Amino acid sequence: MCGSLDQSNLKNKKLPWAVLVAGPTCSGKSYLSLKIAQALNGTIINADAMQCYKDLRIITTRPSIEDEASAPHRLYGVLPWDQTGNAGWWREQALSELEQVSSQKRLPILCGGTGMYFHSLIHGIALIPEPSADARAEARRSIETKGSPFVYELLSQVDPQTAQTLNPTDSQRVARAWEVWLSTGKGLKFWQQEAHLPGAAYNFIVIRLAPERALLKEAVAERFTAMVDEGAVEEVANFLKADPPVQAPLRRALGVPEFVAYLSGEITLVEAIDNAVRNTQRYIKRQETWFSNRVLAPSVQVCIFNSRIDKNLKFSESFIEKSISFINSFIDV
Repeated sequence: MCGSLDQSNLKNKKLPWAVLVAGPTCSGKSYLSLKIAQALNGTIINADAMQCYKDLRIITTRPSIEDEASAPHRLYGVLPWDQTGNAGWWREQALSELEQVSSQKRLPILCGGTGMYFHSLIHGIALIPEPSADARAEARRSIETKGSPFVYELLSQVDPQTAQTLNPTDSQRVARAWEVWLSTGKGLKFWQQEAHLPGAAYNFIVIRLAPERALLKEAVAERFTAMVDEGAVEEVANFLKADPPVQAPLRRALGVPEFVAYLSGEITLVEAIDNAVRNTQRYIKRQETWFSNRVLAPSVQVCIFNSRIDKNLKFSESFIEKSISFINSFIDV
């Protein structure tokens, strides 16, 4: 389902164009983005939170070295594991990349499944003060020594408005909320209601993949089996040698908690894979809900495909051609 071009509906014809390829995990975003980039002189800008990190290339399913060499890729593997890349950080990096790519007369193609990254770029983001180093260290120390639920209870007492939006066991987000309160004396929800940085000055064309969940379930199972064959378990074992704390973002990457449990002898490898598939399906459901209820661009600039895109799947070439044609209908105006 694709919108149709009506020049009267374009808010600002003078703004540069950028493409968003969005959708749930395992839907084929990377492959579709690569094909669009090759056809339309594009540069792919990563919008997946975990693929920003240098570590765990296999388990975060970053594009292969060969794919990265066949078209320009930006913001992949740029963060060390001990740095937190939140939406504010990504937005700043993405804006810089958009400017550079546009100045090179190339088409920016933002590819990923982290909805809040897209939202921060398109609609802007709250201007939250950077927590002090002492506050950040104290928040991390509290999470490590006392656990996320304990810190969550502390947060609930001083900042219930933020706490009610969080999962007590989500150590990364609890630590983030706690460090902001420790540093500023005000909660995240307070700052989110204050001044906002504006959205990017671009016209966005959205290609959203929304395959049936049954198709994704099968693809996810195949992906985790392939990951193990490619060395994902060994990759996680090497990552653990650095002794990353529980709130390190990559500790939450899909498949990492399950393989950590396997490596510690708590479960078998088969159970680890089954658990990873099950938890990934839950994450996919949350992604689908998020994208279904958000406006990323005017409807005439949105194209939705209810299919996976993969070089081995029938009809994928047809969807790729339709995507390229749809994008061309705007950038050729």
